[in-house]
Amino acid sequence: MSQEKVFKTLTNLGLSKLEARVYIYLAKRNPQKARDIVKALKLIKQQIYPTLRRLQSKGMVTSTLERPARFSAVPFEKMLDLCMKAKMEEAQRIQQNRDELISDWQAIKIREKRDATPRFTVIEGRNYIYSRIQQMIQETKNQLSIITTVSGLVRADQFGVIDTAFRHPLKSKIKFRFLIELSEQNITAIKNLLKNSQTQTFHFEGRTPDLGQRLTNRIIIKDENEAMFFIDTGEDLHVTEQEGTCLWTNSKTLVQAFTALFEDLWHNSTDIEEKIVEIETGKPTAKTYIMSDVEISKKKFCETLKSAKDEIVMITPLEDFVELWKNTSSLKDCARRGVSLKIMTPITVENLRTAKQLSESCDIRHLPESYLRTTLVDGLHLFQFKTPISGKEKEETLQHFKNAFYTTDSEYVEKTKTMLNELWKNASVLSSVTLESILNPRTNGISPLHDEKRYSAYRKTTGYIKDQLGLITEKELLNKICKRYIPSARDPLQDTTIMYGNGARALINPPEHLDLPKMIITVFHCNERSTFGTENWLIVQIPQETPKGEMYVAVTIMGDNPLATDWRKKIHKGTPLEQNLHLIKKDELQVRQHGNILFTGWTVPIPLYPTENYVPPSCMFFEGYRELGTGVVESKPSLGRMQKSEFYGFEAFVTFFHPSSKYSGPGTDGVIFRDMIVTSYPHSVQ
Repeated sequence: MSQEKVFKTLTNLGLSKLEARVYIYLAKRNPQKARDIVKALKLIKQQIYPTLRRLQSKGMVTSTLERPARFSAVPFEKMLDLCMKAKMEEAQRIQQNRDELISDWQAIKIREKRDATPRFTVIEGRNYIYSRIQQMIQETKNQLSIITTVSGLVRADQFGVIDTAFRHPLKSKIKFRFLIELSEQNITAIKNLLKNSQTQTFHFEGRTPDLGQRLTNRIIIKDENEAMFFIDTGEDLHVTEQEGTCLWTNSKTLVQAFTALFEDLWHNSTDIEEKIVEIETGKPTAKTYIMSDVEISKKKFCETLKSAKDEIVMITPLEDFVELWKNTSSLKDCARRGVSLKIMTPITVENLRTAKQLSESCDIRHLPESYLRTTLVDGLHLFQFKTPISGKEKEETLQHFKNAFYTTDSEYVEKTKTMLNELWKNASVLSSVTLESILNPRTNGISPLHDEKRYSAYRKTTGYIKDQLGLITEKELLNKICKRYIPSARDPLQDTTIMYGNGARALINPPEHLDLPKMIITVFHCNERSTFGTENWLIVQIPQETPKGEMYVAVTIMGDNPLATDWRKKIHKGTPLEQNLHLIKKDELQVRQHGNILFTGWTVPIPLYPTENYVPPSCMFFEGYRELGTGVVESKPSLGRMQKSEFYGFEAFVTFFHPSSKYSGPGTDGVIFRDMIVTSYPHSVQ
């Protein structure tokens, strides 16, 4: 009778009958393999994996890293707390029956087994996400570090997250640190939070980034042993409770990477209370002022540029710099006088040609579009602008100078100079080697540099044959996906395979201190209708000498589907790549797409044969910035087999979260495949 009550409660909490049956079975037994669950509960094989994935996404089931994986349920008490918070409208009724339910549950004699090995868990739905955050807060012992937005903080307060922190029994000892963007529009919400924290015995610290830097990625780090990474931006306060996606990991290496990112931002940020005073008074320092008159502002800016003797450093969109270059003589005069011009700007496919032309007169490097427009002259004069140059007309150009921020305060300027130097050191240098030039050399429209011959060998990858951009329409591609012809495959010499899904590709030019070669990293998520079923897989290519010259060659392939891995080993039998095909666990690699954003991360090192190097557990964040369109690419990467890739997607900026530092690639070096079909044909049908 007690088991029936538990079963009914689980279904009332939103679990399907099948999910409830699987959860109870796992909780009553030791960790089980999927095939054993199918046999014991008399299920159809196709039912079990979707059910287990849903339970994992709700935080109710975890899996081991062995293969085949063993699944186990979280303790009933912990699961019950999670569901209570996720179903806030039912919390009172559940709380009244909690003791009785726990008593019934203990009568079933649940056996608990925890898994502390490195893994990923995808959590979907606002309720489940914020319930997990509350659990992380409750389990915090030393420090909780959070990168968020004001809207994200407001939503967290709505879900009771702030109250959970205030009620923590160790709140007087734990450091709660927030990095958040602060502006005149959201200052009231932050002041209310600070006011509430002052009434508690609460160690709360808040900072806001200097230079107007945007905090694009929301991250939560607990005691440097767990982290959550939000995929969506979280700016909309009115999204439904079912929306929202984030990834949780306990990989120490990945948490270390996020911690290093947080500490770097924290170090280069201003105390939030000081920033509030600056915003409210409008006078950050005694030698700082806002120039509201556009004519005076422009005159001051141009005169300061004209007086430059040594160096001008600018953070600005390239189109703004071009307008300034054309419409003011100051920059050209500086270039002729030998003044160093350092320009940091987002580099994309559209502006790469212009950037290379301007690079003859100044130094240009790629920097993500996440900083306030800034100009520093001779390390003495600092300007910051909020308004972009919107057009070529004089009136529109002048608006750029409206309410310009100007200071000569030595302390503030010196701090900014240090930050700009650090940004410049880590910014990507312009290169003729782009992802397009490697994968699509014949359609490459980039003007060659003087060292074009040096890089010509990189303008191809092994197996590349041809591409036909725009050959297939988006509608035709989606129709193919809907029809989904799925062939079975046993013999690589005779059978055809098809993968349906999404993915991304990036050219990584890592800085020297990472001690890594240039790489092309491709990730793909195959859905359940693919020949071998669901899979996350990753392939790394590095430049190597071949009989055809220096080319990007596949050196490692990692995937979490045993059938697909066995198939690849058959295809590459007798080749060097055969030894570099690795089967990994389901929660050791994640590929997750959300609109024009894709996140991928791995908790195991990736060997880069034949070198001794390896890529440590890391993450990559792709952010699409314009429609790429459709295309069909043919290649022959495997012996005796032809491959056709049909896709629709975006060009993308790439951020590589390495444990040692964060690398940001230009928009020329990333692509997201929003929808993709990859068909591999045997030699007999080519």
